[in-house]
Amino acid sequence: MTDTSTRFREFKMPDVGEGLTEAEILKWYVQPGDTVTDGQVVCEVETAKAAVELPIPYDGVVHELRFEEGTTVDVGTSIITIDVAPGSGDAAPAAAKPAAPAVEEEAKPQGRTPVLVGYGVAESSTKRRARKGTPAVPEQAAPQPAAAAIQAEMNGHGGTGTATAARPLAKPPVRKLAKDLGIDLATVTPTGPDGVITREDVHAAAAPAPAPVQPAPVQPQAAPAEPVAGVQPTPVAAGARETRIPIKGVRKAIASAMVGSAFTAPHVTEFITLDVTRTMKLVDELKADPDMAGLRVNPLLLIARALLVAIRRNPEVNAAWDEANQEIVLKQYVNLGIAAATPRGLIVPNIKDAHDKTLPELAAALGELVSTAREGKTTPVAMQGGTVTITNVGVFGVDTGTPILNPGESAILAVGAIKLQPWVHKGKVKPRQVTTLALSFDHRLVDGELGSKVLADVAAILEQPKRLITWA
Repeated sequence: MTDTSTRFREFKMPDVGEGLTEAEILKWYVQPGDTVTDGQVVCEVETAKAAVELPIPYDGVVHELRFEEGTTVDVGTSIITIDVAPGSGDAAPAAAKPAAPAVEEEAKPQGRTPVLVGYGVAESSTKRRARKGTPAVPEQAAPQPAAAAIQAEMNGHGGTGTATAARPLAKPPVRKLAKDLGIDLATVTPTGPDGVITREDVHAAAAPAPAPVQPAPVQPQAAPAEPVAGVQPTPVAAGARETRIPIKGVRKAIASAMVGSAFTAPHVTEFITLDVTRTMKLVDELKADPDMAGLRVNPLLLIARALLVAIRRNPEVNAAWDEANQEIVLKQYVNLGIAAATPRGLIVPNIKDAHDKTLPELAAALGELVSTAREGKTTPVAMQGGTVTITNVGVFGVDTGTPILNPGESAILAVGAIKLQPWVHKGKVKPRQVTTLALSFDHRLVDGELGSKVLADVAAILEQPKRLITWA
């Protein structure tokens, strides 16, 4: 007979190396009864930095999914149970004593939660919930009261399987809804079976009660009353006119990082408007070049190359401020960040060692970075270690902006829309392709002279793209 302690394996929310303590389960790719193999992706989770697919490290059959999609789970908490010896004839894990309730996982230590590198130890009192599928109660044991059974099921991952009068009955999705709306379940009147709180109950509690209206006398066989001029209709509930979205995941990380950057690094932004007609012609020529076949060729590619050349000519701009050690760290490499708007918010993956890449290699890396970001598959590693960033606000038709530095970086270049505008060219006013660039930099590291040189070099290259060769 197989030992149930080794037959059923628990897969815990892993430490994915991002310095975070929790992740939200976005999607399950398996269901109970499905066969899985070592390395198979079983779910997708979102941390404050990215969405990550999690592979299972066991062969076997899915016994239980411990959390529903949309649930935020602490690192180190069991999220799925795998039967690694299916068909052995043994029952699912059961309680050691006949009268005991459903078997629970070993409780997590109180007050300390496993964390990812960089953020220390987080305070937590989270427990793991009881397994579903409580073993049959022996005949001599009194059956569990209905309310207690429901309470055990409703408690979710924070419960212990024992009825608690003070804890309202509600399923985990309903609890999450109440939390998002700021509703205390203890104040909600349940209408579900056996006193269970439903989603409708929560929404009803969230909407303010309308003012009492005296009913008009009902006349027999009278036609429905028509609206009366000058009489205002019953006000719409305030809750129906607003949508509240929880601040979490990538959006929460963005907000924290941007506030920290704006109030830590003294920003200076400089602007330059320039004629990029020759660069646009070069883009068209490169698109037809056999050496660039199948690659993403656009103005952003040449702007990225121009910024890399400008950094090589002014290496002091590629630096970081080390507050703890009171040092300026000059980087001998360029990890070029590209700000990307995704459904989960703005992320900034970077091209590692972009300074060493040829133009075709840079085009391939840029295309892969953008495609991966749009699919929501950017990994945490891809967003770490950036040195400078480009943000292309021109794709939204915006002329320019004052970008905020990506934390830990010294400069960010904003690229505005490229438009056909009147321009003085060779002494005459002609229609030319014109854009505006904005460079924000950390004034602790980059003074006005250095920042101006970098921006002027980028502009000079884009006005005369042959400088990509002569200045290389």
